[in-house]
Amino acid sequence: MKQLRLALAVIVCKLLIVAGKLMGTKSSSAPGRIALKICPQALELLAPKVKEKIICVLGTNGKTTTNNMINTFVTESGHTAVCNTVGANMLDGIATAFISTAGLFGSLKADYAVLEIDEASAKIVFDYLTPDVIVITNLFRDQMDRYGEITETLEQLKIAVKKAPNATLVLNGDDPMCASFTKSVENPHVIFGVSEETNQPKTETKEGRTCLFCGSELSYNFYHYNQLGDFFCEGCDFKRPEPDFSASNVELSPTLSFLLNGKQEVKTPLLGFYNLYNALASIAVAETVNLKIHNYTEIFADYETQTARMEEFFLEKPVILNLAKNPAGFNQAIATLKNDPRKKAVVVGINDMPSDGIDISWLYDVDFELLSDCVAHGAAGKRCHDMAVRWFYADVEDVKVNENPVTLGLELLETDCEVVYLLVNYTLIFDAKKELLKAEKAFGKTIQKGEV
Repeated sequence: MKQLRLALAVIVCKLLIVAGKLMGTKSSSAPGRIALKICPQALELLAPKVKEKIICVLGTNGKTTTNNMINTFVTESGHTAVCNTVGANMLDGIATAFISTAGLFGSLKADYAVLEIDEASAKIVFDYLTPDVIVITNLFRDQMDRYGEITETLEQLKIAVKKAPNATLVLNGDDPMCASFTKSVENPHVIFGVSEETNQPKTETKEGRTCLFCGSELSYNFYHYNQLGDFFCEGCDFKRPEPDFSASNVELSPTLSFLLNGKQEVKTPLLGFYNLYNALASIAVAETVNLKIHNYTEIFADYETQTARMEEFFLEKPVILNLAKNPAGFNQAIATLKNDPRKKAVVVGINDMPSDGIDISWLYDVDFELLSDCVAHGAAGKRCHDMAVRWFYADVEDVKVNENPVTLGLELLETDCEVVYLLVNYTLIFDAKKELLKAEKAFGKTIQKGEV
């Protein structure tokens, strides 16, 4: 009976995915939700059919990029994989990923499963499947109304990890929150980190910089941003663990490159210091599961940037779309902008839908003051007027306001800027991308007609 229900669930799910695509939607969660109503055991039946490893990527920032980098390494090494590439990272999205890959009668030909999982959902998802590798990218304050303080998120992740006691943890050793797992659970672990001072712009954010074991404020030999760096506690023996995979000789311009473990040069097409951690995490996983990749630079060269991860469009001038959803993410996006020598216009788009987080008080934890020297500024999204006020407190007075970030971006193209950055939170990104693609296509047709 279970197999019959699974077969029906697979057929319905696949039909819903096709219907959703015809209607222009992502169809990344709803088909899985309905499939689980038809066959609640669908994941439990499909997950054990993965031949090699189930790899799960958790953490506040960088999950989608890290997850999709790992998936790229898996497929480039000749393996097949289940992967939720568009970032649907709760139970329904995981179900959609598995069922969309399955055969019509519930067969599954996949060597690996590479799954991004929401931090709060991991303890639920791990009731349905057992990971072999768990990546924790970082832990920052995010969506306070949903997650609470990061110590609460940490406790939720510990509950999840304890459901997979044999899983290897791949941890960001520069983050005290992630590194604490080396002392609080018995799982085997692999550490990645940046092993030198990189002179990143420093912020005043102090979250996560108190020792989780004795309560003392952590000290640093050097730090990169937020609580990430070479930390140690003077009150107990807690300190940054020695990384198994480390980066040195870091270069951020024109794109990211570094020396892996002091030996292998790795070049990427990625922008931003934060992507250094995503690259390190994905390499650590590839080495841990023995994917036998000999040239990471070659594979990174073909890696396609995910939606709104410093994604560039050309409309007479470049327009760059980037997702930022919390203080750490925005501050790293701002640091990337500061490394761009061109004259910049910037639009910040803020929505307050449930998947964004309805509490936007965190805007005052972002260093928008560092962008006061941009040639033009915009405030967009449902909370555009709140963002305009935030710009005012950043000593920016001439701010353009419109709920639509793309409309604003097109307006700011008319200034003497050389590039426009659109920094938006989650529920704005997909509509913004659609509009930018449409505008880019129209601009291309205008060029062909010789009108520009």
